[in-house]
Amino acid sequence: MAAIAERIADTPAAGSAPATADRATQPDDQIVQLAQADWSDYERLLEIRGESASPRLTFIDGVLELMTPSWNHDWDKTTLARLLETWAIEVGVAMDGAGSWTIKSKLAKRGAEPDECYLLEPIAKEPSRPDIAIEVVRTSGGLNKLEVYRALEVPEVWFWQHGRLQFYGLEGDQYQHRERSRLLPQLDPALIKACMGAPTQTEAIRQLRQSLGAER
Repeated sequence: MAAIAERIADTPAAGSAPATADRATQPDDQIVQLAQADWSDYERLLEIRGESASPRLTFIDGVLELMTPSWNHDWDKTTLARLLETWAIEVGVAMDGAGSWTIKSKLAKRGAEPDECYLLEPIAKEPSRPDIAIEVVRTSGGLNKLEVYRALEVPEVWFWQHGRLQFYGLEGDQYQHRERSRLLPQLDPALIKACMGAPTQTEAIRQLRQSLGAER
């Protein structure tokens, strides 16, 4: 455990500013998986990390994953969050953002920290899970996040991967792939994809607002 604690202490901060404006030259996410971990290891690492944004921790079936998001990863997740929140304001959808909320269940022995997550109205006084969890995927070989979220009973999981949004809705005890969000059916994934291609977040928001204005 001491060696793992040192790894966390030495982990660079997520989202550090790149040395160049060329996103293609930036390093990608760093993922480390530790086998034969138990629940106490997971909770101890959460305690050691504290309020730091990195590394993000996922736990399932005795495997503990530490993921240090790259600058590109955090750029994607922040841009997506800004677009979604702007969209909600423009179309009049009430939702609360909860960031990288640590969602966990000792009984299920599962724990995850989405890149972003949201609560939709009506919002419970003391919610135990978000309605929507969003994951940005830039590096292969990570844990099966759907299996983690399935056990945590998160109603909907979105993945931003390979330049597009993928939606999974929980039906019974399994996720089903959907072309659109069941919880936010008005959201056009093609519009979000187009705006995500903008060179800056400001331009992405501008394009979204222009498109929504043209539709009204």
